[in-house]
Amino acid sequence: MKAVIQRVKKANVEINGKIVGEIDKGIVILVGFEKSDVEKIDEKIKYIAEKIVNLRIFEDKEGKMNLSIKDVEGSLLVVSNFTIAASVKKGRRPSFDNALSGDKARVFYERFVDFLKRLNIKVETGEFQAYMKVNLINDGPVTFIVEK
Repeated sequence: MKAVIQRVKKANVEINGKIVGEIDKGIVILVGFEKSDVEKIDEKIKYIAEKIVNLRIFEDKEGKMNLSIKDVEGSLLVVSNFTIAASVKKGRRPSFDNALSGDKARVFYERFVDFLKRLNIKVETGEFQAYMKVNLINDGPVTFIVEK
């Protein structure tokens, strides 16, 4: 399980010209699942979700990254992203051999979103397996990869 997170001033997900998820200050989470994630998935979901919501990536009054999403009362925009599971180590075409199949990945994605919601953070989402346009204003830019 991998998540690419970006601190944003605002972001939204658009499908066929319609905005389906939108946040102001917060974090965009692009999340992907691999075949190896089937083992201990609940542990991985819990670890990554708690890591993201407690990660101190927002600036305090002194300009230091010292505040979490909870501290700034921000929101999360979670977007499923199959391509995160790709490997580009060989050749010029990405390999998706390690990516988890859609049905299983959907279940894990929904569990991840549900777990985040239980952490008392506003959570918006895209639509699983849809072609989406993710619009965002990256704040910094501040971008991290979180994986388990």
